[in-house]
Amino acid sequence: MDVPSGLCDALLDSASDAVIATDQVGLITFWNPGAERIFGFVAGEAIGRSLDLIIPENLRARHWAGFRHTMETGTSRYGHGDLLSVPGLTKDGGRISVEFTIVLLRDDARAVAGTVAVMRDVTKRFEEVKELRRRLAQAGASS
Repeated sequence: MDVPSGLCDALLDSASDAVIATDQVGLITFWNPGAERIFGFVAGEAIGRSLDLIIPENLRARHWAGFRHTMETGTSRYGHGDLLSVPGLTKDGGRISVEFTIVLLRDDARAVAGTVAVMRDVTKRFEEVKELRRRLAQAGASS
């Protein structure tokens, strides 16, 4: 079945989630309006820049070690469809909580050529769960 003309563009442009693609060295090659809304950078500010743009400094070394391993081996420790949770950075320097899935992009020779991640801002839910845990701990301590 052929995909109707414009369907992919319409999905990418209207998704509330961030869709971010990179090349094999981690430079951003695609940044949709959802990424603009979540992270605060417009596409022109993000495309061509390193993923360090949205990765907190204390997590960069671990991220890049895993990224390089994946690019070199074509394998990831995360399975197809695994939902990952990490902190992210916004344009104003704030930290948010994001959940995402990642897909490896492959060239015609099946070598890894980059990645695509679909990311969702879950900061509000993360903060609510954290507050519930705090209240439960307090209730447990006072009983």
